[in-house]
Amino acid sequence: MSSPIVTGILSFGMSGRIFHAPFVHAHPGFKFKAVLERNQKKAANFYPDVVSYDAIEDLLNDDEIELVIVNTPNHLHYQQAKQVLLAGKHVLVEKPVTATSAQLMELFNIAKQQNKHLLVYQNRRWDSDFLSVKEVIESGRLGDLVEAHFRFDRYKPVLSPKVFKETAANDASGLVYDLGPHLLDQVISLFGKPVAAHKVTAMHRSGSEVPDYFSYQLSYPHQLTVYVTSSLLVAQPLPSFVVHGTAGSYIKDRCDVQEAQLDQGIKPTDDQYGVEPANCEGQLVTIDVTGNRLVENIPLLKGNYLNLFEAVYQTIVNGALYPITDEHIAWQVELLEQKD
Repeated sequence: MSSPIVTGILSFGMSGRIFHAPFVHAHPGFKFKAVLERNQKKAANFYPDVVSYDAIEDLLNDDEIELVIVNTPNHLHYQQAKQVLLAGKHVLVEKPVTATSAQLMELFNIAKQQNKHLLVYQNRRWDSDFLSVKEVIESGRLGDLVEAHFRFDRYKPVLSPKVFKETAANDASGLVYDLGPHLLDQVISLFGKPVAAHKVTAMHRSGSEVPDYFSYQLSYPHQLTVYVTSSLLVAQPLPSFVVHGTAGSYIKDRCDVQEAQLDQGIKPTDDQYGVEPANCEGQLVTIDVTGNRLVENIPLLKGNYLNLFEAVYQTIVNGALYPITDEHIAWQVELLEQKD
């Protein structure tokens, strides 16, 4: 293996502690060198050898650092990713990478000029529940697809104490830019770019400045329709994945345990990491040639966000094609910024 990619992370809040540091630390292809902590210095409690910088300029001036993870609030992603690229470093930026297509194209151009990689963190391609849906669709057991529903619901009627998330003046605020990138990326990874899209948003919570509900109706070739929905006011969530085809249907709840396990300190290398609980099997319903209805529980799969970091490593070190392609991200941002 080549020398590990020396990596810095721009925040050690929930995102840095759960979604990034454990994987950069666990993967032998990375060296977790530094983190940006403007106020509370918490990283050393978990990673004693990691350097804690007070300002982004200090981290970017560290010549040893080759890759910077931008995991700050949404409205900072564009400007900070730009700073990282102009400092001559690769960047892995959380969703949404930008608020607009114009910003995204600018970052792509800067990355090309700097001969550096602009990579987007779309971890939920490696959720166990989505992997199950992907496997069933690709098996062909549903026949020709007719309709699919992808949902991501929560019940949070009170505005977030993180004011930046609730401020309309901030770029990329609201539920569309929070959970929309996850759902749209999953859909795009399976079906590509839709031929038509209709978007609806709404604000239901008292005092809300930003959408807390959205729904897309996406049209694909062969009359496939995909519905993408998210709400912060769903007390009883519906199944997160429902796919209907000419030969059957598949229903799967959102069962991925990685975030909860990481929050509990379970490491990505632990045997039980990413393994769904026993009651989360997806249900495949098909009709046989005699018209009988067959119901089958699909075996549980293991999710693993470490595969995303493996893809980052292979892209930077060996020039492999990153699975979350520039086209995928461009299509996603087009949908995010689409007017109702």
